[in-house]
Amino acid sequence: MSLPRRTRPPRSGGERQRRDPRAEVHAPVDEVVQAETSPAVARTRRDPRGERSPGGGNPRLDRARPLRPVEETTARTRPATPAAPETIINENPDFWVLAVPDLAGGSLGAHDRAVLGAARLLADAGGGAVVAAVFTPAAELGAAGADRILPLECAPTDDYAPEQRIAALRAAVAALAPRHVVFPESLAGADLGRRLAAGLGELPATRVQAVAADRILSRGDGEAVEFEREPPRILLVDEGAAAPVSGRLYEGRSLDAAPAATCHAGITDAGELPVDPAAVPLAEAELIVSAGNGVSDWPAFHALAAALGASEAASRPVCDAGALPRERQVGASGTLVAARCYLALGISGAPQHLQGISDCEHVIAVNLDPHAEILKRADLGIVADVQAVMPALAALLRGEKPQ
Repeated sequence: MSLPRRTRPPRSGGERQRRDPRAEVHAPVDEVVQAETSPAVARTRRDPRGERSPGGGNPRLDRARPLRPVEETTARTRPATPAAPETIINENPDFWVLAVPDLAGGSLGAHDRAVLGAARLLADAGGGAVVAAVFTPAAELGAAGADRILPLECAPTDDYAPEQRIAALRAAVAALAPRHVVFPESLAGADLGRRLAAGLGELPATRVQAVAADRILSRGDGEAVEFEREPPRILLVDEGAAAPVSGRLYEGRSLDAAPAATCHAGITDAGELPVDPAAVPLAEAELIVSAGNGVSDWPAFHALAAALGASEAASRPVCDAGALPRERQVGASGTLVAARCYLALGISGAPQHLQGISDCEHVIAVNLDPHAEILKRADLGIVADVQAVMPALAALLRGEKPQ
């Protein structure tokens, strides 16, 4: 048995009228508006002024209505300029926290900012203030969390003089009686921190992984065991132990220099020994020159790395092709690097590679593609042929005129 066919009830108001767009183009405007506003095809359309007007299609501009001035439109759409942070002044702190950054090259590094961030946490826990004890002048210490800056008189900053520096630090500790002294767990900071703790007869907290107001987490027993305890007087913190200070500005006022301490040094600095950059592990290299698929002139690449005294590295496709050994690969599947300067030559910037250089302080990229992802990460980008840039840079470093 066949089912009865369903019939649609007739539309109210008669049959639906069909529109002829071609005829409407040539028809007078009044006729088109009249047709659009008929009950059978009544529709709504948003007007540029925010009202709803009858009819279909695109909205018409009301030329009789004056446009909004450009200044008013710009003022409504321009984002507000953030106000500069007020300087925080702690005139009479309850105690001092002494921070001793490395200041390699006279500038604050990521590890130094973590040291000042840890000192800031310890000081803010009880109304204290942070004193940055420095052997060389540096800028931005107030923005990094220092209430005071204490210049320490010592041997020339280029010399390895731990005995003189410890004598100056001990004089500062005797003068300020700080509740805590924070060092970076770095090559120089670890040496000074352990020497100071041994001279004062105190047990420091080394390899500190995390710092809170009243608790710290550190490692011991060959880093096989973690200890949670109250912060002792002397701490040696890792780079990720505390977040750097941001969004706040502290006074950074200079204190009078600590009393000069006499010290008869038993160590004479004979200068730095040259180190083969190829022997430096990528994770410890401070200057890295890295090659991508865009590099084809390998003699020029090696010459540039030698002129800079930099460690060579590469992206994964280059190592897959055998141009550089696998241990030179940078990225999520290679080595995560934290160089002070990373020079990326002909690297497009795959997500895995960008992950490997996320901790680099400065990134310089050379690429022909102005839309390459590596240029978005770079602090300085050069849109040029890397084959021409490499010999030109090497010639400048050798004091020659680029050809």
